[in-house]
Amino acid sequence: MIASAKPAITATDKQQYSHPIPNRDYILDLLNHHKRAMTRHQLAQKMSLSGEEELEALRRRLRAMERDGQVSFDRRQGYRTIQESDLVCGRVIGHRDGFGFLARDEGGDDLLLNQHQMLKLFDGDRVQVRISGTDRRGREQASLVKVLEHNTTELVGQLCCEDDHFFILAHNQRIAHEIDVDHEQLAGAKPGQYVVVEITEYPSDKFNAFGKVTEVLGDADSPGLEIEVVMREKGIPTRWPQAAIDEAENLSSEVAEADKLQRVDLRHLPFVTIDGEDAKDFDDAVYCESKANGGWRLSVAIADVSHYVAPGSALDQEAHARGTSVYFPGRVVPMLPESLSNGLCSLNPHVDRLVLVCEMEINAAGRMTDYCFSEAVIHSHARLTYNQVNAFLFEQQPTDQAQYADLIPHLKTLHQLYGGLRKARTQRGSIDFDTQESQFQFDQHQKVTGIVPVVRNDAHKLIEECMLCANVATARFLLAVKLPALYRNHKGPQTKKLQTLRAYLAEKGLRLSGGGEPSPKDFDQLLASLGERSDADAIQTMLLRSLSQAEYGSENIGHFGLAYTSYAHFTSPIRRYPDLLVHRAIRSVIRRQESGGKIRRLLKAVSGMGKDPVQRLKNTRLIDQAESYPYDQEQMIIMGEHCSLLSRRADKASWDVEAWLKCDFMKNSIGDTFQGVVTTVTHFGLFIELDDTKVEGLIHISDMDNDYYQFDEAKQSLIGERSHRTYAIGDRIRINVARVDMEQKKIEFTLI
Repeated sequence: MIASAKPAITATDKQQYSHPIPNRDYILDLLNHHKRAMTRHQLAQKMSLSGEEELEALRRRLRAMERDGQVSFDRRQGYRTIQESDLVCGRVIGHRDGFGFLARDEGGDDLLLNQHQMLKLFDGDRVQVRISGTDRRGREQASLVKVLEHNTTELVGQLCCEDDHFFILAHNQRIAHEIDVDHEQLAGAKPGQYVVVEITEYPSDKFNAFGKVTEVLGDADSPGLEIEVVMREKGIPTRWPQAAIDEAENLSSEVAEADKLQRVDLRHLPFVTIDGEDAKDFDDAVYCESKANGGWRLSVAIADVSHYVAPGSALDQEAHARGTSVYFPGRVVPMLPESLSNGLCSLNPHVDRLVLVCEMEINAAGRMTDYCFSEAVIHSHARLTYNQVNAFLFEQQPTDQAQYADLIPHLKTLHQLYGGLRKARTQRGSIDFDTQESQFQFDQHQKVTGIVPVVRNDAHKLIEECMLCANVATARFLLAVKLPALYRNHKGPQTKKLQTLRAYLAEKGLRLSGGGEPSPKDFDQLLASLGERSDADAIQTMLLRSLSQAEYGSENIGHFGLAYTSYAHFTSPIRRYPDLLVHRAIRSVIRRQESGGKIRRLLKAVSGMGKDPVQRLKNTRLIDQAESYPYDQEQMIIMGEHCSLLSRRADKASWDVEAWLKCDFMKNSIGDTFQGVVTTVTHFGLFIELDDTKVEGLIHISDMDNDYYQFDEAKQSLIGERSHRTYAIGDRIRINVARVDMEQKKIEFTLI
């Protein structure tokens, strides 16, 4: 029996205590044997401890065991061993003020980690904790049991020096630690510079983390520094593996004649690319012709990246790791090496290029009635810009009109098609948000000189509609052939967000139809009813915020915002990995047929949108096992999660760089007056977006000192207690720029 056994006392115990007590293992065995909680007095009796020094040593040991997650303590019952059911695993979310939260693996409310717990942890670590109580606000608190996985091996920060002591302040505001660096580990970095530091020792409750500088990024005002910092902070790859470089270099700069065989030859058709002025990689080319009996035949040709990037190759592995090209103001970090993305795969003008073509029949009402896919070769007849095409369409007599005279009739046919597609979009009920984007202007030193709105014209919109058609045809095809694949899914609004939205609309005298499950058409009808209301932009903002974020998934659930029952990404394989996977799926079907001509006829025969296209496919060989497509459903589930994560990472990186650039731009405007609109109302203040530049800043409630303001969640407004003055989303406001915090990338305004 444990109770009568001689307590174990180690050499360490003898060194640590003048009156040594049994070690931790003995205490744990004692608690486990009795299968219930025991007070410190009961434990002391069982271990025959009575002297004051022995009791104090036991108290200190039990406190240490509690701190280390070996036992838990209850004031009424005493100490007991930690059971597996008491433990919670999750990911650490740091806060710049030093505390943090644990996002549970199994979901549910986050647990609070106090500053003492966070001394040992970095944002992103995976840990095991026990729930140890609640704070004054009723939030459940956690105590660290053990670190399961340190997910920060390096970080980006600014080198500081105080009294010849060097340390790094992390650029990531969620990491409040200072990273100590020995003088010989500075790699030539100077105080004030941004560096990459490798973590060599993780922090404890007594010591800072240690690291060594592995890369010096430059001074705080170096051109392009913001992109370099954010890329490393977000883990966006900055270098190409040598194996991927070698594979890219082994490819020719021109399409080989042998690769053009067994493909549909469409070089005689006047395909054109239509993109922005600064575009360098051209994924898509379009061609449209009118049909004699009404309607149109639309062909969307997409760069055949899958021909050059094979599954499992070094290029494929790197494209998978990157997931997407990342677009920053003035710079692109491509998913594929530039020799492919801007060269061999890009649909550059006046050269032959390999493509996958989606040919669609569109009736006069703008509805797709048939589609087919084929491997083809095209010869783009022109690289056009949106502004050029818009000028051609509306006969604005551009200087280069004569040069493209032969193409203008085809462009006008495209525009006629666009009219039909827009009509069908309205009838379908697609949510038509009219959002405004902005563009940065730079000088020769890569400093921002201006932020201007991007004007979307009909050329932008017609290309968008053409791409939507091709993506819809792709999703229908994937469903018909029943291959494991990725769909672009967009769920409807969640219940809680919908309740908040309805409460807000009620305060505005508006109503969203559809009950608990409104349709996209319900949203669109509400938008259309706003007319010239002064708060139309604010209402649109609230509608947009109520929607979920689109994701990639292996199961098709449709796209709520676009009002499609099925949707997939097909049109950008140069810059999106999901599109490349979809291309491989389509090619695997095409390649299982005997010849190029038969491929086209067979696909056209089975891909029409009849009453039951899947039933028609059952009698063909299209449902055979996809030998050239090495993916199963389980792999697609993983791919969907992976690609969604990397897509969000790219978006977040772009937003962070834009926030940095906007702060840098506004530094010279402190004290200046601007006009703006309230975009968000919270309990701590108002977020204002400036009219001309779309720069956003905060008026903190502490600066609204003319009254005491209360937050009304239903009205999404702040209301003054004495004056009853109200600030709500959509209100127009004049502000002064008060402060610009470059460290936190925040801009603060004050009311005029």
